Amino acid sequence: MPAYGRTREVRSRGRMLLAAILVLALGTAACGGGSGGGAGGDKNKPIKIGISLPLTGNFSQPGKEARRGYEIWRDQVNAAGGLLGRKVQLTIVDDASSQKTIVSDYQRLISQDKVDLLLGTFSSLLNLPASAVAEKNQMLYVEPAGGSPEMFSRGFTHLFFAQQATAPHQADQLAAWLCSQPASKRPKTAAYVSQDDPFAKPVVSAMQPKLEKCGVKTVYGLKTYAADQTSFDAIVNGIKASKAEAVFQGAVFDDAVGVIRQMRQVDYSPKLLFQTSAPSESDQYAKAIGTQNTEGVFYTVSWDPLAKTTDNQKFVTEYKKRWNGAIPAEDAADAYAAAQVLATAVKGVGSLDQDKLADYLHGHTVDTVLGKLSWDKTGAPKAKFLLAQWQGGTSRVVLPTELATSKKIVYPKPPWH
Repeated sequence: MPAYGRTREVRSRGRMLLAAILVLALGTAACGGGSGGGAGGDKNKPIKIGISLPLTGNFSQPGKEARRGYEIWRDQVNAAGGLLGRKVQLTIVDDASSQKTIVSDYQRLISQDKVDLLLGTFSSLLNLPASAVAEKNQMLYVEPAGGSPEMFSRGFTHLFFAQQATAPHQADQLAAWLCSQPASKRPKTAAYVSQDDPFAKPVVSAMQPKLEKCGVKTVYGLKTYAADQTSFDAIVNGIKASKAEAVFQGAVFDDAVGVIRQMRQVDYSPKLLFQTSAPSESDQYAKAIGTQNTEGVFYTVSWDPLAKTTDNQKFVTEYKKRWNGAIPAEDAADAYAAAQVLATAVKGVGSLDQDKLADYLHGHTVDTVLGKLSWDKTGAPKAKFLLAQWQGGTSRVVLPTELATSKKIVYPKPPWH
């Protein structure tokens, strides 16, 4: 899932920078004409897959988890004989959470490293320019985290988002549940804040009209902040002064932790707290705010460690084995799923022809650790996200009921400890 934040002036500069980067990506990337296309290639050579990830910088937490997911998939595929009878080799480079760096990374992976296939990075902010490089070269680009509507408005034919839904629809389950509650039981007032990111902001902004329609009054309109912001006292003090009963935050990780710590400091505990991305970071999230303070926090999630989906238990078991019994973070599972999508296309087509791989995914449903995924003509997915909540120190899926791992929903959220 993605990055966030900015004042109006900084937002404007950020959009101008992104526009310039996209022009650079589309204008200077070497046309690969479907690089890596054709048959399976030399059986004695590995299939090289190029990936740029934010292993340092603002998005290093999810970036490192994505690397874990990709590497587990690689090792399991190679143990089973590889793809098209060839071993898989990952070429992973660090984009340092920079839009400029990621453009040059994917250009180099394609034109200099001559990779056969590509997999995506973390966040819409980085996938926007990266996918432009891939599209210019007519190479398949399966991304594990990048649900901004902007991703799918450019007419790309080789782009696929390997999660269930785009950002504006991620919290549909929560909005529907809240609006189904009697007026006396749902929150009366709400506050909305988000890092100014092309993924997180649409998730939160889409909630506001849906909740207002069923009588939840907005008392603190959507406030955005920069991705590198570390002080949240003004924002939290403003929310506290508004007396909002529910808070909806578009967050990555550090900003989610920062807001909760500030809430505790000023003794403000909303009845409902929803955050994007951060609560899915498993043990890291619990350690950062204290396990007892996770109770009742809502978030949307693409994956559940208990799900009986394709290869899920094999993935979870291997992750625990490698990292001292830790439960995988969602970002690791999303990367694993993106690789499953890529592998399914390669096996289905029987070659590395980029156009045929894209056509295959446009016409087929793929089984992954996230469940069944399919896409429209823009590469946007056509399923629904899960609504999760921390309960008893563990993440639980609460909606939809047929996929729930907990039959209860904690509301109101207990006070902070």
